[in-house]
Amino acid sequence: MRGWWGAWAVGAMVVSGCGGMDGSPPTGSDDAAVSTDPSTDHQPPVQVTPAPETPVEPPPTNTPPAPPRSEPPPTPPEASVGPWPDEPVVHYSARYGLGTGMQGVAVDDAYNIWMLDGDRIGVLRPGDSAPRWVSGVGQASQGFGSDKLALGSSVICGGSAGRVYVGYLAAELDNAFIYSPDGRDFPAYDNPDSTRFDAVRYQEYQKGDLDAVKLTADGNIVLEEHLSRSARSNGPQDVGIRNTNDHHFDEDRSVFSCTKVMRGEHKGQIYIGTNHGVTRIQGLVYNSHRHPVWFKPKPPPSTGTTQMAGYTYALGIAQNGDVLIGNDWQLGVVTPSPKLADWDRVDTALNQDRLNSYLPELNSQEDKDLWRGVQQTTDGKYYAASRDFGLWNYEILRPSTARGTKVSGVPTDKLTSLAATDDGSLFIGTTGFGLWRLDARKQLTHVEGVEGVAIKQLVYDPTVKPAMLYVLTDRGLTVLRGH
Repeated sequence: MRGWWGAWAVGAMVVSGCGGMDGSPPTGSDDAAVSTDPSTDHQPPVQVTPAPETPVEPPPTNTPPAPPRSEPPPTPPEASVGPWPDEPVVHYSARYGLGTGMQGVAVDDAYNIWMLDGDRIGVLRPGDSAPRWVSGVGQASQGFGSDKLALGSSVICGGSAGRVYVGYLAAELDNAFIYSPDGRDFPAYDNPDSTRFDAVRYQEYQKGDLDAVKLTADGNIVLEEHLSRSARSNGPQDVGIRNTNDHHFDEDRSVFSCTKVMRGEHKGQIYIGTNHGVTRIQGLVYNSHRHPVWFKPKPPPSTGTTQMAGYTYALGIAQNGDVLIGNDWQLGVVTPSPKLADWDRVDTALNQDRLNSYLPELNSQEDKDLWRGVQQTTDGKYYAASRDFGLWNYEILRPSTARGTKVSGVPTDKLTSLAATDDGSLFIGTTGFGLWRLDARKQLTHVEGVEGVAIKQLVYDPTVKPAMLYVLTDRGLTVLRGH
């Protein structure tokens, strides 16, 4: 995409964050995080064709206009304690027999607790004394491998009541363009030739991506749908997640992070961070994608630049509903469009880009910062956690420039996740030193009572009172309440 945010290839709010699986890239190469050269890009220009408005029949001329409503808007329901123990600290793995090997945890709108462990998906329903597990659902149905639907599972994210989203990994494609059966070629698509179509390569569309999984009335865990419904119809609607602006490109293939909007205008929507950008999901419909990028000059004697996108392991929702993004190099902040169909369109009238920048105080533009968590605390301060370089507070100076300051006192620079809570705190997940809390007074302390020293994931649910912070570690799941 020409501009800061890529879709070329292709209210006080709090978020339930799902930190991505922090393993090696599917290809095992840094080059996998590099998009193609925009000067010779295989991606078409974004076709911004407004959808036709639904005509509205005017009222009869003899009918007076309706008087304005005078009643106030409905008051949101008061949060209840919810169905889980109202105790400050509970080790759920011990109390409910969850085990200690889960790689991801999530909660849906009915407060079912979901777990991911390789090819297994588990759920603990309110009132149950132990979880139920199922193997081989959706993308895991064939097992994992390069010739299967996925290389492995990655993340899990709660949805509406009884629904959860499960992310998977797939190998990157050297060329993300895939011919449709008509064989039309990029960029004009005016030269059909069915001999270009390769049925085997066409199946690459189906690999990786995201499953919607549901809990049936009798308690079974089943595949609801492999996400395939693009918010703008420009091709087949049964080929997994592909670029919303041009279905011929399959760039977002591996899911590394996900986050759910917990309050505000877009409550219930899901954002997933992939090997190429950020895909937005509403129910079973997606828009793919946007991303903060930078452009690397090609070495002489070549000319032009290469678009550098990076893997998105860090996602968050700001206090006002902005989407916070952290990938290998960049930090981004974008105000989401009112309509899902407009998410990938780079238009300040639709999606305001508030930030696309690296932190010069940390590294050069070409050096990876490896962001693993991004959050905004209730006092408006932005924070980013790096896999290798510690915790940073950053300020937005202008849309293309941020300034960072390292936060001292965290016992290690190897961080995994962040969660901002309603009491003004920032919880910090570390590798090897457990969970830490930066409170509203900016006092840093170790959080006692959490089993384990390696924090895998933090999920914050403010829809219950006291709020719940799910802490997944190398020793299982602990839940803190009251923040």
